[in-house]
Amino acid sequence: MADSEGGRPSAAAAPSDLKLDDYLPYRLSVAANAVSGLIARAYQARFDLTIPQWRLIAVLGEDGLSTQQALCARTLMDKVTVSRASAALVERGLVLRTPNASDRRSHRLALTPEGAALYRQIAPSALAYEAKLLTQFSPLEQQVAMKLLRRLQLAAIDLSGD
Repeated sequence: MADSEGGRPSAAAAPSDLKLDDYLPYRLSVAANAVSGLIARAYQARFDLTIPQWRLIAVLGEDGLSTQQALCARTLMDKVTVSRASAALVERGLVLRTPNASDRRSHRLALTPEGAALYRQIAPSALAYEAKLLTQFSPLEQQVAMKLLRRLQLAAIDLSGD
């Protein structure tokens, strides 16, 4: 059914089978936003970090030296987000940016001693938030959830061809 202005379908013509509250991509997005929002408020207030900044600190703390391209791949954040987050962390003295001898177009990033100290302070806080979030689930349910999330991620990668 088209509306009277421009011949576009009206909302009533939308597929009736789609129910957002039962649509997995929507549920995942809403849940991820709720968790990220909770954590973002905590990290912003306590450590003055955005979620992208925290993610970079976490990856660099776990993996060590990395390029921005590798950080994009590891965090699934876009180049602009990684660039802005890394620039802010460099400015704060938490990350050191050095030329990449093997590729002059890129740079290597690593935590400074101050960045590493902040990572050691934040990591227990992150684990505590995770533990609080997971109190509603049995250990078996937690394992199943992690396994299913990994499988969903692999299925999405497979479908996208990446």
